[in-house]
Amino acid sequence: MSRIGKQPVPIPAKVEVKIDGQEVTVKGPKGTLTQTFTPEVEITIEDGKVILTRKGDARHQRELHGLSRALLANMVTGVSTGFRRSLQIEGVGYRAEMEGKTLVLYVGYSHNIKLEPEQNITFSAERTLIHIDGIDKAQVGQIAANIRKLRPPEPYLGKGIRYEGEIIRRKAGKAGKGK
Repeated sequence: MSRIGKQPVPIPAKVEVKIDGQEVTVKGPKGTLTQTFTPEVEITIEDGKVILTRKGDARHQRELHGLSRALLANMVTGVSTGFRRSLQIEGVGYRAEMEGKTLVLYVGYSHNIKLEPEQNITFSAERTLIHIDGIDKAQVGQIAANIRKLRPPEPYLGKGIRYEGEIIRRKAGKAGKGK
């Protein structure tokens, strides 16, 4: 049995889980998320916990068991506490600022880049730090990856947008004139 899949998902206070066939709706203080799960996994609520069981023992079903449990746990965490990804900007003149809800990036291009937040996403910026907050873990991660892709960190000077705590391997520049 899947080590992840067999663990029940605890339902915290103020979070409501509703199961309608294979569609699960999780409602909490931060918002509501809905997802349709595969029919190979059966979802039930017992004693304030969501329990997932698979219908067979085929490899495909074992894979989906752990995946479904992880997705459901992320939904519960998202509506109760939310998710945050932080990006760090490095480079001379590189910075980020907010114009209302819009994130404005100055990252060495001839123009500034304006990003509007999607539904359930909020941006916050402090000069060289960007925070992306939301209730859907996949959406927060994808938006962070898209922002990083605008100016990925380069290995010679280290300039660019990187995840907070990400280590960039630096390369030596050109060697001087030799022999």
